[in-house]
Amino acid sequence: MRIQKLISELFEGIGSTTSGIDIEFIDAIDGRKKYCQLKSGPNTINYDDVETIFGHFKGTINIARTNNLNIGINDMIVGVIYGETIELSSHYKRINEKYPVIIGKDFWHRLTGKEDFYFDLIDAVGEVALEVDGTKVLGETIDALTKEIEAKFS
Repeated sequence: MRIQKLISELFEGIGSTTSGIDIEFIDAIDGRKKYCQLKSGPNTINYDDVETIFGHFKGTINIARTNNLNIGINDMIVGVIYGETIELSSHYKRINEKYPVIIGKDFWHRLTGKEDFYFDLIDAVGEVALEVDGTKVLGETIDALTKEIEAKFS
């Protein structure tokens, strides 16, 4: 949900009202509308997520057929925000056998039409990270975890 919110804030009007689809956008490379489920990184799904994604995509394609819309299998994608294809887990590879999994630089290029957007985004995040002092948040997190552990063992 955080990824979906980030992209919706960066690109207004790109959200989806289709169940199981996070965003819809026109692919800057092939010019076709994509129905995308967003994931943060190359190892962020488990075995059960694969079947859930297959179910959402199949449902969307069935609704499209009922409404006489031209949606192909290659229009249903999983967009992975960061990483490289070689890093994809076996779960993503299983999805990629049926539906495209687009990751990192390729995903952002298709979404924005800018080939170097991914690297610009990384640079911007890096600059912000250097400016932020996370000491307070880290301390609060450690305190909360300590209290949670103490409560379990008391």
